[in-house]
Amino acid sequence: MVLVRGDEEARVPVEQVTPVDATGAGDQFAAGFLYGLATGQSLEVAGRMGVVAAREVISHYGARPEADLKALFAEAGLPV
Repeated sequence: MVLVRGDEEARVPVEQVTPVDATGAGDQFAAGFLYGLATGQSLEVAGRMGVVAAREVISHYGARPEADLKALFAEAGLPV
């Protein structure tokens, strides 16, 4: 995935997963991404946060995360 903000560009890797239910994936990506930006993270780190959040919500039925996203961020080596 490529993210662009002004002159800044970040390439964020995504891994292929088989979704159980895609409901809420876009909203969760936005939530993770915006959380990253709001807490002063780089574009790349914010993008990775969005990917982690979206990956979690598509792994089960329903549009809300079932796991602690901050714990998943920490597991992925992201700041919490």
